[in-house]
Formats: sequence, structure tokens, C-alpha cells
Amino acid sequence: MDLTRQPPRRPTNLSVAGIVGAARMTDKARAYNNETLGDFVYGNDSGLDQRILVFLGISAEAFAEAAAQHEDTELSQWMLEQGKKSTEKINAFNQSELERLPTDKRHQELLKERLAKFAPDRTDIKTVLQSIELDDWGCFWQVDLTAGPPRSARAKDVAGICGVARMADKARAERAGKIGAYIYGDDSGQDVRIQTFLGISAADFQEAAVKNPNDIEIGDWVLENCDKSDDEIESFNETLINYAPNEASQERFSARREEIDPTRTDITTWVALQDLDDQLSFGIVDLNRRAPRSPYNTDVYGMVQLARLVDKGRASNSNTLGAYFYGEDSGIDRATLAFLGVSATEFAEKLETLSTDTEVETWLKTEHPKSDSNIAAYNAQMTQMGPTDERYKALMANMINKIAPERTDINTWFALMLLDDEKTFAL
Repeated sequence: MDLTRQPPRRPTNLSVAGIVGAARMTDKARAYNNETLGDFVYGNDSGLDQRILVFLGISAEAFAEAAAQHEDTELSQWMLEQGKKSTEKINAFNQSELERLPTDKRHQELLKERLAKFAPDRTDIKTVLQSIELDDWGCFWQVDLTAGPPRSARAKDVAGICGVARMADKARAERAGKIGAYIYGDDSGQDVRIQTFLGISAADFQEAAVKNPNDIEIGDWVLENCDKSDDEIESFNETLINYAPNEASQERFSARREEIDPTRTDITTWVALQDLDDQLSFGIVDLNRRAPRSPYNTDVYGMVQLARLVDKGRASNSNTLGAYFYGEDSGIDRATLAFLGVSATEFAEKLETLSTDTEVETWLKTEHPKSDSNIAAYNAQMTQMGPTDERYKALMANMINKIAPERTDINTWFALMLLDDEKTFAL
């Protein structure tokens, strides 16, 4: 979970082990593992986390490891087995936390500041947990779509349903007066299709989205109010993502595509066009919306993998890498950067000022020149690179079995990356 973009679940959420603060601590542990804690603190640096961990007799390190290994249901069972606490003791702990008042000067001042900033008319907010929840809500519910686009309709972050995360971003942005050029609710054909499927009105959804800035909690609300099966959701997702213009809307679709990018005649669905528009409007590469360029692409400096590295570097700079890895976190990237003699940090920093492939190529030719023979040797080595020991052979076999078990012809990393791209984005 990325807690630079949303808060953890509210402290009163009992969905993990039935313990106050446990769901919140779970989100923070996963963010801690992923280095996406933002301004939050985890474990012994958090008073609430520390009290939970002491109550259960679990270390912060052990809990973080368990949170990485288990989904919420299994994690709940693990916590209860480790803690060996009766229902009566858990209830007593919960009640104590729910009634806890800020007694030290620091927490009393925090409550005053939060009330003044986010809820000056509220007189009912008095406890530590209410103070925490107010701060989470106040810091995250507003979305600014003048600064960046909403999430792609492909995103299943909310309730596993395509389009709902995007609709939540727009609902919050409209309420905040920061929706920019986007439209929400009954004015958006896509929103209307989603709302009709859910059986939830635009007004009700917006109210829930504003009250619940955490994806899991708004997702729980959606599922409680829509009564849809997994099969119905899967069918809807496929229909929404592949929704193409019909005869009546083809002319409008073609005109809009011409306006956005006349060269992209390969774009044939509304979501793909929407994703392209979002990226071009804000000058970003968003790998939640599309794959980076093929590793075989040689458009930049005649080198394989370099165009892909550019895409991933730009996505890393805009925090839109999605499920991809950049730089030191990617073995293929490390090999390319080592050949160029450039660090991942320097490459990413250069991409902030070099806006085109041509500029990137000119910079590399000037400061990190490579001969044609060097590049040819590099290309041959990279395209043929595959697993060389049993560990990596097993890793490749597991990845292929997961995404396309029928593909017995994949034996290089480039071929595997391309296959993964195709399966992920149905290219």
C-alpha cells in the first residue's frame, strides 16, 4: 500500500483480528515493507502500533514479515494464534483504545490543530483515535486533478472493479473544487455505466468516496451496496476496458483521437484513448495504464532496452511505475546502465530536463559515447540473455506458468518481459 497517496485504514476498523488499530497497522506494515510510508510511522515509532504489539507479544519486525506473507484473513488468524488473547481481553483492549484521551501536551495540541484545520465546528472529536482519523481524512480526501490525472479506468484498486478508483478520484476532486477538465457522475458516460452496474447514485458514491479516502474502506462500502458476484464483476471489467465506439459514436471517437494524437491509429477503445489523453495532458508516462516500450525497441541510440529504460525512468520520476521496477531494482536496467556508464539516479535526473528521445540520445552520444560495434555486441548479448542457473530457471518457469503456461518457447528475459506486457495489458 502506498501511504503517500492515501491514508491507512481508520484506527476503528476491526477487519483485521477484530482488534482496534490492527487494520491500520497492517496497511502501515505493508507500506513500510514497500518503502511507501510517506509521513506515517510504523511499529515502535507509533504509540498505537506499539500498544497493539505489546498486547499481542509480537515484535514490529515479525509483524511486518507476516503482513508481507499473508492476506488479511490469514494474518488475522496468525495474530490471534501468536497473541493467545481471549475475546474478553480483546474487547477490553479495544474499549481502552476507543476511550483513550490525549493526556500529554503534544497530543492535546495535535488535536487542537487538527480541529482548527479540518473541523472547526466539531465539538464531538475528543479521543486519540478520533484525532488520528480526522487527520487522515483531512490530509487525503481532496484530490487535485489540475495537478495530475485520475487513475486509469484499468485500475482495480477499489473493490476489484474497473473504473471505480478513477470515479472516486473524480468524485473527491469535484467536491474539492479541483476537478479541472474532467467531469464526474451523470455528465460522464463512463461513470454512468459504472453507476448503473453498481446500482449506486453519483451523489451517494461521492459522499462515500469523500468520507473514505482509503481504497480498501471505500471498496468495502461499494461491495456492501452493490450486491455483485465475482463473475458479474469480471464480466463488467472486461466489457468496460474493451468498450469500443459503435456506429453512432465512431465519428466522435475518431475526431477525439485526431485531436489527442493523430498518429495513434492503433487506439481503438475508449479506455485506451482516455489513458493516452491523461498521459499527454500531463506529460507523464504512466505504466499503470500501458506497458513500457518493448525491450527489443532500438529507437534510442540503436540500443535494445534503452527506449524501455527511458519509459520506466520517466514513470519512476512521476511515481507511476505501476508493477514495474526501475534502475537498481531491475537486473536488466542495471545491465543497460552499466554498459552506458550511467547511474540510475543520474539517468532519472537527466530525464527531468530531456523531454524527447532525441535529446536523450544526443546527451548519451556526447557524454557517454559508444561505438557501433559496442552497441551491436551489447544488443546481441541482451537479446539472448536468459537464466544461467537452476534458481533463475525455476523463477522463469514459475513466471511463465503463472501468465501463459502454454508458452514453451520462452527462454530469454526479453521474450518473457514482452509476454508479461502482452498479458498484463492484453496487447
